[in-house]
Parts: sequence; structure tokens; C-alpha cells
Amino acid sequence: MARKLTPEEKIVNAALRLAGKRGWTDLSLADIAGEAKLGLGELSALFSSKAQILAAYARRIDAQVLKMADEEELADEPVRDRLFDVVMLRFDAMAQDKPALKRITEDLERDPVAALALIPSTLQSMGWMLEAAGIDSSGWRGLIRVRGLALFWARLLKVWLDDDEDQARTMAALDKRLRQGEEWFARAQDFMSKRPRPAARRGKPENDDAKDAA
Repeated sequence: MARKLTPEEKIVNAALRLAGKRGWTDLSLADIAGEAKLGLGELSALFSSKAQILAAYARRIDAQVLKMADEEELADEPVRDRLFDVVMLRFDAMAQDKPALKRITEDLERDPVAALALIPSTLQSMGWMLEAAGIDSSGWRGLIRVRGLALFWARLLKVWLDDDEDQARTMAALDKRLRQGEEWFARAQDFMSKRPRPAARRGKPENDDAKDAA
């Protein structure tokens, strides 16, 4: 017996179906509620915007990728290979929604304000992809990694959306971006390590001798 979908799942699925047929820009929340066969009040209890619906879709993909990464047992691979595999797993998880995602991406390219609303969920997803690859996403190093991967992801997504089923162009572009990313992150680490340390706050003793003298 098929599992009963939650209202959130119905709404996300409905949004993707309509986006594949009609694009994203002209869709209203009322359209999506009608396609999901839910009242607008039910939709409003879960989502207040279309951006939030796309964020829920991103979380769905995150969960699928994390599950697949656990099953793949990537721990013994080199770091770059692990991240390569995780990103390709994400594309695999999104494959069935590719037509809708292409329409959505095309519309968002013409609507930068709507695209900006997706930045927080994109950064969150990139953090999870790093963690799935066994790469720490915390601290200033993690901040650089997350934002760097997000930039690469935006470019790779365009390649993938126009790629063939064998995904040869996507894999070649991903390999190139990861090599560039290693070089860029190494330079960023070197820059941060050479920055002067902040001066001690005024009035705060700088060492034990100063403390004793007080």
C-alpha cells in the first residue's frame, strides 16, 4: 500500500508539476493549492511564499542525498572524490524533476529578487553536502567552503540542466570546478593565516604580568 503523502509533500509536488507545464513566474499560491487539492488556508499554514516551497523541496533533496551518501560509504575516498560523488548524488536525486527545475531556473534568472530569496536554503543545502562528504562546514573555514560550493553549484546546475543523460559534461565541469576550488581555498587559508591578530581590547590586561601589576 502506497504511503499517504503529507500536505507539505502534496504542495511541493503540485508546485513542481505546474512549474513544468507553465513556468514559475506566473504561478500563484492559489494555483498550487488547487493543484494539490488543498485549501488555501491549509497551504498558508505551511508556506507563506513560493520561495518557501522551493526551500522545502531543497530539504527533501538534502535528506535523499544524505541517505544515499550513508549507503555509499564514502569515508575511504579522498576528500575531492567524496565531494564529487555527493554532488553527483544530488543531481541523481533531482533527475526526475529536471524539466520543472529547468523552467524554474530560467524564470528565476529573469527575476533576481525572487532568486535572492533562495540564497539561505541554498547555503544550507551546500553545508549539508559538505558534511555528507565528511568536510566540516563550521567556522570561518566552513563559511568559505559553503559559499564557494554555492557559487560552483549555481554554475554546475546550468550545465546539468542542458546535459544529456550520461551527464558527461556535468562530470567534466564538476571535476574542473573542484580542482579550482582546492586552489582557491588554499589561497584563502593562506591569506587568513597571515592576517594580524586583533589588538587587545582597551583596558583589558594583555598578559599575566599586567594583571599582577594591576
